[in-house]
Amino acid sequence: MNIATTDFSFKGQTNLYHGKVRDVYYIGDKVAMIATDRISAFDYKFPELIPHKGQVLNQIATYFLEATKDIAPNWLLSVPDPNVSLGHKCEPVMIEAIVRGTLLGSAWRAYEKGEREISGIPVADGLSEYHIFETPLLTPTTKSENDEPITYQEIIDQGLVDKEHLDQINDYAQKLFARGQEMAKARGLILADTKYEFGFLNGEIYLMDEIHTPDSSRYFYKDSYDAYLSGNTAGKPKQLSKEFMREWLLEKGFSNQPGETAPALDDEVIEMISQRYIELYEKLIGEKFVPDTSENPLERIEANINKALDNSQ
Repeated sequence: MNIATTDFSFKGQTNLYHGKVRDVYYIGDKVAMIATDRISAFDYKFPELIPHKGQVLNQIATYFLEATKDIAPNWLLSVPDPNVSLGHKCEPVMIEAIVRGTLLGSAWRAYEKGEREISGIPVADGLSEYHIFETPLLTPTTKSENDEPITYQEIIDQGLVDKEHLDQINDYAQKLFARGQEMAKARGLILADTKYEFGFLNGEIYLMDEIHTPDSSRYFYKDSYDAYLSGNTAGKPKQLSKEFMREWLLEKGFSNQPGETAPALDDEVIEMISQRYIELYEKLIGEKFVPDTSENPLERIEANINKALDNSQ
């Protein structure tokens, strides 16, 4: 059974936020984050649901949060349910730290149109799609309904975060990305780019939310990527991320611009997306994905969160 949305009421709950994919419950000094089976692209929330997507996202994020806590402190306290993470409530920094190891996605589309700066960082002429940067670029965006590029100096000038903590965020982001690339390479994958979110807890910068999932990152099979860059294949590198869905939507003439209508996701497309998420989980984690088959996942989720909250008192 797919998980579309939740509307629980927990003891001590002060707020509930329905994001594009996750439902976030604020409970005292903690946050319970439920990964649903919703999907979005180009800031558009599709009405169709993707089987097992929420579980995949939650378990991949958990895997990497545990594997990187020696680099940066993070918000995660426990995982009481396949679709739920319970953690510290942090005060978010209102930027998203985008790390780009490769010229792809929105950056490539802007580059094709003649732009030679990404978030204020100059980019050379003559680059091609999938160009690998010698040093990954830190290209932050605003954290809003429509994320917009923002420069290092603009972040400071607008008071979004002070220089000392921004430098800490940048340092964490580069080190987290390097660890992610290293772990992906060991599995025959390339982590091309990703985004991180940070917040304050007791005056310190903490890593928040998801990390290195197919919703926040682009992965490619290394052999297909190397073949493409060497000119030994006519096709693009095989990717394991949500970017393939964005490309499918662009082929359908949809990028959520005024006047455009989103195409419906038929059963074949939904199954393809679900299988791509599961494929990434199994390739990246190195384990068979075991989908939860509860007849009533909402009842299960509510019970598991209540139990975790009771145990944390």
